[in-house]
Amino acid sequence: MPYIQEQYEIKEKCLIEDYLIKELNFSSSFATSLLAKGKILDQNNNRLRKKQVIKDGYIKVYIFKAITKGLKPLFDSFHFAIFDKPSGVKVHPSSISSQYTLLDEIQYHFGAQANLVHRIDAETSGLVLVSKNAYSEMMLKQMFEDKKYKKKYYAWVEKEIKEECEITAKIKNASSFIKLKMLAGEEGKDSTTLIKPLAYKNNATLVQAIPITGRQHQIRVHLDSMGHRIIGDPIYGINENDCNDILNRKMSEEKRLEITGAPRLLLHAVYLEFTFLNTHYKFYSKQDFLKEKA
Repeated sequence: MPYIQEQYEIKEKCLIEDYLIKELNFSSSFATSLLAKGKILDQNNNRLRKKQVIKDGYIKVYIFKAITKGLKPLFDSFHFAIFDKPSGVKVHPSSISSQYTLLDEIQYHFGAQANLVHRIDAETSGLVLVSKNAYSEMMLKQMFEDKKYKKKYYAWVEKEIKEECEITAKIKNASSFIKLKMLAGEEGKDSTTLIKPLAYKNNATLVQAIPITGRQHQIRVHLDSMGHRIIGDPIYGINENDCNDILNRKMSEEKRLEITGAPRLLLHAVYLEFTFLNTHYKFYSKQDFLKEKA
């Protein structure tokens, strides 16, 4: 389990951050991060915040302890690494109760200073860029902020797409009880995705998708807005009650296959290209995604 709980006795009245730094020898940045993320509770399970006074009893501190399941980086250098993430693995724990995620492997291999530069959905497979120190994290995250990179995805979609196209539908929150769901329409943030058909079989098209912008679920939303939902998508193009059951793991694999067309979202981050410290890099996933759709 990535998060473990440690209990510490409070011996005298003090500020919580002073206790963490002086008594537990946490760094100031680490203590601040734990408090900001709600990882420190009092004995009644109330969240403790910065500048809060603690008086007696004990506190609970949840600390991330990385584990490994044998996933190794596809590429490793002094400043960064690349992982080729399998489908079904979250990149980051969403709560204290979260189990294994890609961050486990990142920090198991490279230590607590290593971090994700960007994220992909749990069911999306493929390339994820990882920083290994504070300098590379700052530089690489800024690179993503400035869109100084090129990413390509493969996706199997419903029905036939015959020609290349550019999708420019704006994207906004769908205001649905499905919290993650987004919506394409006339309002929202400008969004652009380039779509190129690569193969067609069994009423499904393999496409290459290049997101020019980086909106949440952009490729999924844009393809669904064209009437070509990604096969296996648990959110878009299906009944929201079915979506809720899939996301909360209340639906059998057989039923999901019947409703969505695949046991997973058939979206794969296949290619990543960027320049870092005057060196140009091109990375290709080694997963055989083309065989995902029979």
